[in-house]
Amino acid sequence: MPHIQQLESHVADLIAAGEVVERPASVVKELVENAVDAGATAVVVEIQRGGMGLIRLTDNGCGIAAPELPTAFLRHATSKLRTEADLGKIGTLGFRGEALAAISAVSRTDILTRTAAASTGAALHLEGGVPGPVEEAGAPEGTTIIVRDLFYNTPARLKFMKKDTAETAAVNGLMQHLALSHPDISFKFIKDGVEALHTPGDGKLVSAVYAALGREFARGLVAVDGRGGEVAVSGFVTAPLMGRGSRSMQTFFVNGRYIKSQLLTAALEEGYRNQMMKGKFPGCVLSVTVPVTAVDVNVHPAKTVVKFAREHDVFEAVYHTVLDALDADRVPQTTPKAAETGKVRQDFFQTMDVGTFRQRQGTAPAPVPPASRPAPPKSDTPASSGWNTEWKTHAKVADSVPAAAFYQERREMPPRTAPPAFAVASPAAAEVPKPERPFVPAIPLPQAALDLPEQQTIQPPQEAPWRIAGEILHTYIVCEAEDAAVWLIDKHAAHERVNFDRLQAAQEPPMRQTLLQPVAAELGREDAALLLESLPLLEQFGFACEDFGDGTVLVREIPADIDAADTAATLEEIAEDLRTGRSLSERRENLLHTMACKAAIKGGWTSDPAELRVLVDKVQSGEVKYCPHGRPVAVKLTKHELEKMFKRA
Repeated sequence: MPHIQQLESHVADLIAAGEVVERPASVVKELVENAVDAGATAVVVEIQRGGMGLIRLTDNGCGIAAPELPTAFLRHATSKLRTEADLGKIGTLGFRGEALAAISAVSRTDILTRTAAASTGAALHLEGGVPGPVEEAGAPEGTTIIVRDLFYNTPARLKFMKKDTAETAAVNGLMQHLALSHPDISFKFIKDGVEALHTPGDGKLVSAVYAALGREFARGLVAVDGRGGEVAVSGFVTAPLMGRGSRSMQTFFVNGRYIKSQLLTAALEEGYRNQMMKGKFPGCVLSVTVPVTAVDVNVHPAKTVVKFAREHDVFEAVYHTVLDALDADRVPQTTPKAAETGKVRQDFFQTMDVGTFRQRQGTAPAPVPPASRPAPPKSDTPASSGWNTEWKTHAKVADSVPAAAFYQERREMPPRTAPPAFAVASPAAAEVPKPERPFVPAIPLPQAALDLPEQQTIQPPQEAPWRIAGEILHTYIVCEAEDAAVWLIDKHAAHERVNFDRLQAAQEPPMRQTLLQPVAAELGREDAALLLESLPLLEQFGFACEDFGDGTVLVREIPADIDAADTAATLEEIAEDLRTGRSLSERRENLLHTMACKAAIKGGWTSDPAELRVLVDKVQSGEVKYCPHGRPVAVKLTKHELEKMFKRA
């Protein structure tokens, strides 16, 4: 039986570090939160090789006093908590006192800091959590922390790190969230020597949204501002017509802390009920402010999950605030009068009210009837051409034939009838019969193919053991089988399965279509990085993409089955699949799911009867039973079940 013993201190530190530091983005998160708590107004983050090689953070906060520098790297050492009562009213981003200790335990760390009261700064180097001596050094006010060789002493964790592009994308997404949560702080993010993000720090949320999420997302936003009791909600949500293909653009903050909350997601999407297309999701940047005593942030080591004391009040505040903002945005704005718009252009495109238009029409000269117009003078001087002049002539069409006489003549003409199938073109041609032309095939055929029997019997198609009774809601096919059963078939789900099986069984890559004009899909920096990391996989399925910078992917070719208008939405869903897929086979399968769904006929579309017949045939034959996501494509109602509904059985 193994004996119980206490772990060595450095082993315990490595285990504790695993709870806080999962990847380079975790290091950046803890360091930036400490900078925010230190009162910094400017934060610069620089990484190399996705953060595995180097992470450097510089801020202009209050700094750390030289005597307290070694203490800052001890476990449970913090300046933000003093007593047990402080745990119930946490108002800072960091509070555990584990971040610096956990980071230094799995890396080589250097810190350079100076307070406002000190004339010189202090420097400290730590190797695997073991500190060296504190040295005096010149430094500006604030703190600079350099983290090198992350996980160099924990090879078991190092082998689970993803590619540098994926780790860079994670840090990029984190910096976006931090910049949006604190628009009053200027954030700069540099990856491998290239500036990827820079916010102005002017205190305006719209400026941070524009810098972090891009122009395309920022221009389709609706301002949100409301309160329900002690819960205040502010920020922006997307207009209903600007729905996204995934929830990746939903960002929530509680008391300035970025969190992931199913409660807030449900409240947001409930406000869009009956206003957004099915399969689309709203985007948002919502900040929820509650009393510090009404929320518990100490329920997760990464502090990305919180617990509300009154969840119903938070849900109602978010729901009604979003709903009121969307209702106010739908109110039509009155068009300003011409006098209110300033100087009116004196040209063809004029702005006037109805009274002015009618007044001008009443004073305008009456048009002269065509029949009463004088004939044009006969002279060698060409008359000025009009809008209805004939080609290379100056005679008016209306002057040559009066309109009333022209249409009267058309009405008196006998109706034209189509000639018979082998009618002769003219009497002269009827007098001279033409010899029959022998049949000469365009492609020489073998003699056996030319010696055809005089008559062939065509077998009629075998009647199917079912019939299509109709289609309801432009979504479900009603089919009656020979066993007196009624089938309801979801045409979108059935067609999606057909597409998925075809793509999966194809031996050749799908046919591509080159776009006449490349599509610049603004997906956000994190989604764009995921797609650019998987370019070889996208190439296999017909996508030709390239980096366009600033979170935008330029698409030049797409699969032939996908509509060009769905390019951006398709890439959004593919990015979401790439984010959740683990292995290469899972990623391929998820990508096929997305392509099959986008290429399938949609519910609500008007379908050709031939299309419906093919889908019913595949369902009734048992070839198609479930859609790629596992939903049934058909529901069967027996005669007995129907008669039971009508109390006939």
